[in-house]
Amino acid sequence: MVETDTHDASGLLCLDSQLCFPLYAATNLLGRMYRPLLDPLGLTYSQYLVMLVLWEEGPIHVGGLARRLHIDSGTMTPMLKRMEKLGLLTRTRDRADERHVMVHLTPDGVALRTRAAEVPVALSGRIGDRLGPGAAEALRTAVRDLVDLLAADLANISGDAAPQAALPHSIK
Repeated sequence: MVETDTHDASGLLCLDSQLCFPLYAATNLLGRMYRPLLDPLGLTYSQYLVMLVLWEEGPIHVGGLARRLHIDSGTMTPMLKRMEKLGLLTRTRDRADERHVMVHLTPDGVALRTRAAEVPVALSGRIGDRLGPGAAEALRTAVRDLVDLLAADLANISGDAAPQAALPHSIK
């Protein structure tokens, strides 16, 4: 039997040795930075991501939206219902295939884009400018690569069809 020192700072079970922890911490901290920017828009961070996809791509199937955001479709539906009640989007059956639900922006959802344009500008000043453009893009690329790798691994484990192609480089 191999004995390990559980107090060894370089050990495998040390928090700072985990790849997941800085990602988890950064996600939580980013969420806290976004909150005061999104509150005036009446959006949560997850809702903001939905809006970004709809502003970029237009109408989309719920399943495609869930795949794009790497969110379980069971989580997506309640969020879309709340956003529909807010008047930002509508959900309708796809006329070509009744099994699918399409998500469309309402005029209010389209209009919100103008106000939301301030969000990435403010975050860029708080984060991107301090990291520097090269470091910010390198970080975005490394994290995007990790997302692609994890999505492919999960698709292989679950036996799902091939994962969606790599994320577009325009995601910020």
